[in-house]
Amino acid sequence: MNPNLHLINHPLVQHKLTLMRRKDASTNTFRRLLNELSALMAYEVTRDMPTHDIEIETPLEKMNSPVIDGKKLVFVSILRAGNGILEGMLNVVPGARVGHVGLYRDPKTLVAVEYYFKMPHDMQDRDVIIVDPMLATGNSAIAAVERLKELGPKSIKFVCLLTCPEGIAALQKAHPDVPIYTAAIDRQLNSHGYILPGLGDAGDRIFGTK
Repeated sequence: MNPNLHLINHPLVQHKLTLMRRKDASTNTFRRLLNELSALMAYEVTRDMPTHDIEIETPLEKMNSPVIDGKKLVFVSILRAGNGILEGMLNVVPGARVGHVGLYRDPKTLVAVEYYFKMPHDMQDRDVIIVDPMLATGNSAIAAVERLKELGPKSIKFVCLLTCPEGIAALQKAHPDVPIYTAAIDRQLNSHGYILPGLGDAGDRIFGTK
């Protein structure tokens, strides 16, 4: 497997994803499972986060012990569906900063169009994790990475629940240096740019707008 493609196949992740895929899952159930699944994925995505030792005092004595610098980490949500993953990630790393990229997919061309971009200051000192439930055509992910690279962060990772061969190929061709973390690689895209078998429109299912 490509070293920049990471399939998170932990049994708990796979179990919750299966429950989310079911078409009869309610909005509340879908949202709760996404929160739980995102927190589990956060553990894998942040596995190589740097730490430094600080001096603390236990009830018995002083010691040096490792901590992460959460303020150097930025979760970037691709609006609007990325916000569904964001909450679970912040439960694990509450000190992280948050950025937002507003993109919508032109229904005719499937090209990503930007309408909002807001990031923390000093991005060149930060590690970025982009979150979006679906890596389908790859157009939104590619556009988001391009914009973030303009700010020169230390590193960029991309996290999604689902992807497909077409999305992986597109993102890796455009940005071969950006690792992809996903819970599943589904079969293919359909003619409308949706992943099959997939789980439908993640944004609609998160926010109950369909």
